[in-house]
Amino acid sequence: MNSQQNPNYQPAPGSDGYPLLIKQLLNRAKNTASDEEIVYADKKRLTYTEFFSRLNKLANVLSDLNLQAGDVVAVMDWDSHRYLENYFAVPMSQYILQTVNIRLSPEKILYTINHAQPKVLMLNSQFAPLVKDYQFENSTIEHIIWLDDDGVSAEGVFGDNQAKVVFEYDELLANAIDEFYFPEFDDDNIEITFYTSGTTGNPKGVFFSHRQLVLHTLAECASLALLPNKQGLSYGDVYMPMTPMFHVHAWGFPFTATMIGMKQVYPGRYAPDTLFDLIKNEGVTITHCVPTILQMVLGEAQSRGDGFDGLKMIIGGSRLTEGLAGMALDAGIEVYTGYGMSETAPLICLTEFRKDDPEMSREDDIARRAMTGKPVMMVDTQIWQDGKPLPHDGKQTGELVLDAPWLTQSYFKNPDAGKELWEGGMMHTQDIAFIQPDGTVKITDRLKDVIKSGGEWISSLEIETILSLHPSVADVSVIGVRDEQWGERPLALIVLKPEQQNTSEDDIKAIAEQAVEKGIIPKYGIPSQYKFVDELPKTSVGKHDKKLMREMYAGQKGI
Repeated sequence: MNSQQNPNYQPAPGSDGYPLLIKQLLNRAKNTASDEEIVYADKKRLTYTEFFSRLNKLANVLSDLNLQAGDVVAVMDWDSHRYLENYFAVPMSQYILQTVNIRLSPEKILYTINHAQPKVLMLNSQFAPLVKDYQFENSTIEHIIWLDDDGVSAEGVFGDNQAKVVFEYDELLANAIDEFYFPEFDDDNIEITFYTSGTTGNPKGVFFSHRQLVLHTLAECASLALLPNKQGLSYGDVYMPMTPMFHVHAWGFPFTATMIGMKQVYPGRYAPDTLFDLIKNEGVTITHCVPTILQMVLGEAQSRGDGFDGLKMIIGGSRLTEGLAGMALDAGIEVYTGYGMSETAPLICLTEFRKDDPEMSREDDIARRAMTGKPVMMVDTQIWQDGKPLPHDGKQTGELVLDAPWLTQSYFKNPDAGKELWEGGMMHTQDIAFIQPDGTVKITDRLKDVIKSGGEWISSLEIETILSLHPSVADVSVIGVRDEQWGERPLALIVLKPEQQNTSEDDIKAIAEQAVEKGIIPKYGIPSQYKFVDELPKTSVGKHDKKLMREMYAGQKGI
């Protein structure tokens, strides 16, 4: 990774001498948002002026550690103002930021740290047990900087390894100079690296350059700003992530919000009551999350007999079902879909709303919000089958392949996987989709999740969408299980709403049969079995873990 940094970069005069570096995203906010706030839960409030001062101080702290351009600085923290400071100060100082997925297993966390080889680890005291037995004498880590909100001492945790703990984060910043010159350098230098959740094999490292993330930020901002005010991004909005900052840099929103100079709220650890309180008390107007988090905050609102006043929420990571979209709208949430993946930085598609939208029924509106959406600017979407593009007729399905200026070019230290990702000159998503003549993309399934029954493909996502519309269903996942006659048959795993525990299998099956009668799905798409469960297994970022479900029900036979 270090070899890709260029410390000898000399900008050319004129327009070519303005590299697209992360630091350029700060230019407007420095002049227009000096008194706007950045809030960390109930623990910290600071203005943008104080934020910029802290960036300079953090840069001076890092410069005193004798790091070289291209060295990696890893962060293990909850969503906080500290994380946001590292988002900027680390790459602006020519280092590479590694956002560590703290929800992986301890073994996977250590694998990603070993693989990225950071020189510095920013460590929240709550995660110290995950790394205290790490073999420091064999590691690349030279310094641990202690992040603490609970009064926990590093000395009591690390013992003999205490020498590696430089100091507590805020004490270091308090003693640092608040002036720093962030240099110009090649905008192709790597800005950030993080690791996929690794449901198959070890996690893979993706990485993005300064130029890629600046372009992604501009495209994200422009795409959201083109939406009507009811759904889009406007000056005066208040932003809070509900997708972790370790996961695809919180979908790029912290960069976008800081560039605009918005008030930002960081919730720390995600707890439904905390999220709800912050939304209400801080006036949060725009956020993003996976369906699991949406279900959490809806449950919290229901328990309080309260709702949301037009909160704008983008759902990604997993399919937004029509049933969940309807519940969100009923609770006062303007919910819609964004599509992307770790390798795409992530924004690729977004639900399109227009000022000239015709009047539509609630059913059609919900269906639109649950579609994958239309590609944002500078994104090329195609569907391929056997390496050849298919027409965008809304009927033929194939693998969705992409091109855009911000897609990861490979996997870190894994060029073979990178070649496979880009086979044929387009990025392969492994998502099965069709594209309508107006450009709307509809993901019908993951390639690995398609159920192959009697030579026909059954879309698990399509069946999930239908079952989610039953008023008793809180969550649903459909997987394929072995069947001697048909090869595979669909099994529906269903979480019922607390007040609907008397719902029967026949009640759920009826809604699938109605979909067959309407010609929405073929008869063989009706699940052969229905199992009521208390919860569905999730990945580290809150997606349905279908790999684990298939393992759990591997002995289950279709009927």
